[in-house]
Amino acid sequence: MSGGVGGKAGTLTNSGYSEAGASAVKRSMRGMPSVSISAKEDIHDNLRTLRGRSRNLYMSAPLATSAINLNRTNVVGTGLKLKSTIDREVLGLTQEQAADWQKKAEAEFRLWSENKEMCDALGMNDFYRLQGLVLISSLLSGDVFVLIKREDETALLPYSLRLHVIEADRVRTPCKDASFISSMTTGKAENGNFIYDGIEVNGSGKVVAYHVANNYPFQFTYTDNKFVRIPAKGKETGLPNILHIITPERPEQYRGVPYLSHVIEPLLQINRYTEAEIQAAIVQSFFTAFVVTKEDPTEYPFGEAMEDGAVPDIRSGENEYQMGPGTINVMAPGEDIKFSAPTHPQTGFDTFVKAMAQQVGAALEIPQTVLMKAFVSNYTAARGELMEAWKAFKTRREWLADDFCRPVYELVITEAVARGRLSAPGFFTDPLVRKAYLKSEWIGPSQGQLDPKKEVEAAILNVQNGFSNRETEAIKLSGSEYASNVDRLAEENRRLAAALEPLNRMEQAAFPDEPEEDDEDEQTEGDEGQQ
Repeated sequence: MSGGVGGKAGTLTNSGYSEAGASAVKRSMRGMPSVSISAKEDIHDNLRTLRGRSRNLYMSAPLATSAINLNRTNVVGTGLKLKSTIDREVLGLTQEQAADWQKKAEAEFRLWSENKEMCDALGMNDFYRLQGLVLISSLLSGDVFVLIKREDETALLPYSLRLHVIEADRVRTPCKDASFISSMTTGKAENGNFIYDGIEVNGSGKVVAYHVANNYPFQFTYTDNKFVRIPAKGKETGLPNILHIITPERPEQYRGVPYLSHVIEPLLQINRYTEAEIQAAIVQSFFTAFVVTKEDPTEYPFGEAMEDGAVPDIRSGENEYQMGPGTINVMAPGEDIKFSAPTHPQTGFDTFVKAMAQQVGAALEIPQTVLMKAFVSNYTAARGELMEAWKAFKTRREWLADDFCRPVYELVITEAVARGRLSAPGFFTDPLVRKAYLKSEWIGPSQGQLDPKKEVEAAILNVQNGFSNRETEAIKLSGSEYASNVDRLAEENRRLAAALEPLNRMEQAAFPDEPEEDDEDEQTEGDEGQQ
């Protein structure tokens, strides 16, 4: 080779990353795969395998189950509750008018969200349970879809909106032969658009439609596979026809990666190791005797008498013996049995699993003690671990609110305004006004308190010094709304005062106040004493 970099002619000198992570010369780096193409080849083509393995681990590996359920419990809990926070300055409303509109909007949303028949297309879950279902499905499959449906309203069900949660497997690229399950994730629509694993994009890469199958891949059913093309948004309303809940990790990535994808191998190995240790412990707990018979099979080693038809051992087949508590196996003449001494480090099981759990937890953004729910650290360490976990939980909560809760809230309020159940001047004519009416917060379970007294005192100081406000601190401490707390306290104090009023009257009647002596009388008595 002629020429070189930083060297004589005919030589080549590596520099930069070619001497580090991109080295093709170092022995330690030669066997490391270095091919990475687009998100389609790296992600989309492997999703079917990743989904199946993630679901298998969730159903069989305790650490995987813990990771998913921890997210469900801390991100959603019993459900993210709506707090309407309209921009009253843009709308030109007074504080009282804004508060009144917010209460009406929240009441209308509760009417829809708390009714299974009016909320869920299947009639099985209310809106708050659907949140947990959406979160778990998106974590296990990488993404999840919510189809927007409409049904006729009735006197008791005044809203037509229905939500139908669709698992990721049903959104896939259609093939020409409907009865054939294709492994290809890329296709071409009749209009010339490309389809990436069921998601149709136009020439500029924008998502324009979704292709939904009526069956799962390889599902045993008597109906043929049929695909329905669903436009991403309604042509007249501009509202979404389907919601796609996803957290992409690469540009131009149209399908999500399962939450457990990065730790599938270590979780599988931990599960196998645990099963091996359990089996070893069971085997070591057995007390099994093997009896070698004499050449004459009619003679028994202990001289016991056997009834006609009795079976001398518990073997069910040739060369088959059983182990169990107090089991006796009678062996054939000339047979012998030997055991190999296991050398696996039984005493290091707990240490090894914890070390692996630390690596798994680091990848999933869940500290090992939180993942295993084994809190043995001191207060400072435990608090730091919980705070680190809650950073991830709060991030995922805001993502769920943006992708699912707020779009659904917009659909409900839009229908409420259109039906005249809510008055919102300018809602359909001015996008700025519409956005001001739709502002909302979604309140979920609180972080919890390790030392309630210290944390309440810190909240008081934050409010007194202007670092925070009572609404924010109420959400952080108990997941409640400050305004609602004040209203409830006022009502409770009123009822308590009414309940104590008869007791106060009885006390005043039994112990009337003694009249105070006049200052003039006291002065006169003082003068007489001096005289």
